Amino acid sequence: MIGNIGAVEGYGDRTLWRRRAAGLRRLDWTLVLAVAALAVIGAVLVRSATFQLLTEQGKDPNGFLKRHILNLVIGVVLGVVVAVLDYRLLRAYAPILYGVSCAGLVAVLTPLGETINGSHSWIVIGGGFQVQPSEFAKVGLVVLLAMILGEPRDGEVGPGRRDVLLALVLAGVPAALIMLQPDLGTTLVFTAVVLGMLAVSGARKRWLFGLVGGGVAAAFAAIALGLLKPYQLARFTAFLDPSADPRGAGYNAQQARIAIGSGGVSGKGLFQGEQTGGHFVPEQQTDFIFTVAGEELGFVGGAVIVLLLGLVLWRGLRIATQAADLFGTLVASGVVCWLAFQTFENVGMTLGIMPITGLPLPFVSYGGSATFANFIALGLLQAVHLRRRPFD
Repeated sequence: MIGNIGAVEGYGDRTLWRRRAAGLRRLDWTLVLAVAALAVIGAVLVRSATFQLLTEQGKDPNGFLKRHILNLVIGVVLGVVVAVLDYRLLRAYAPILYGVSCAGLVAVLTPLGETINGSHSWIVIGGGFQVQPSEFAKVGLVVLLAMILGEPRDGEVGPGRRDVLLALVLAGVPAALIMLQPDLGTTLVFTAVVLGMLAVSGARKRWLFGLVGGGVAAAFAAIALGLLKPYQLARFTAFLDPSADPRGAGYNAQQARIAIGSGGVSGKGLFQGEQTGGHFVPEQQTDFIFTVAGEELGFVGGAVIVLLLGLVLWRGLRIATQAADLFGTLVASGVVCWLAFQTFENVGMTLGIMPITGLPLPFVSYGGSATFANFIALGLLQAVHLRRRPFD
């Protein structure tokens, strides 16, 4: 009898390990390896971008690198936790996630918030760490919109008018709170996510055209009424005419192009960048990290980063098309829209084809909240992928 019990327990242990091994095999390993490669490249670039500056300040030259690695470890843990969870349960918790994210955005506008680099977007928690609630609001928005748009009413192919209006109103609340910080870049990410998810959900085209037209009209109205901050307006002016203020608003864009252009095809060599070492480009470990890659790794290195990010987006789209239900398709599509727009904006602003905004490069730039949110997004993609069959 005892022997039989032991045999059963042994069989149970073997079955458990087999299930875990099967789960690991079913991961989208192409996606995992692409993100891992981006994270490694990013860590090297962060070290290169900050080593000389910290040395000159008499600080630990690897200080930024150590914090970045800690952020990556925490991000990976968060991503694994999200991937293990059944994403379909998020339907029930979507309003809670949305509410918590909005509460964080409200908290930023209270005395708890701090202004960093001209944006009142942060909550300082001590120990050199800050939290940026707008990054986590992206997750809340994607899940909430997937819940609203992913359940068409009886007799309807796509979301009806009430669903679309509800989605727009609820998306507008965090967007408005973010604009009050002000953070134009994240607001543009929200816009891309809303448009992309509406298109995938099957919403009528007139909604999409109406939103694009309304957005353009709102942008002109904001400029005409003086709703944009002076530095934001100056960035758009510098984008349209980079030579207008080369020592002021156009300085960042000009220095970024100089850094990337000086790298040539193969770059000046890792840790050998003159623009990087001279700190001519501001925030080069975060928003402008692509300039470090362009100068030190050249066109080849920059192309590798872009190709890896493209691989992440392609796998995300593939996961969206193979999802077990519309909710999963919308979750994956929302994540892809988020990462795609942020990638295009970040790389584009360093090349002079997009206006400068404070958006980091996914999985590459230094940062805490952005890194955590990116890996949560990766976990959502894996969760949808692991349960792509209806009964998984």
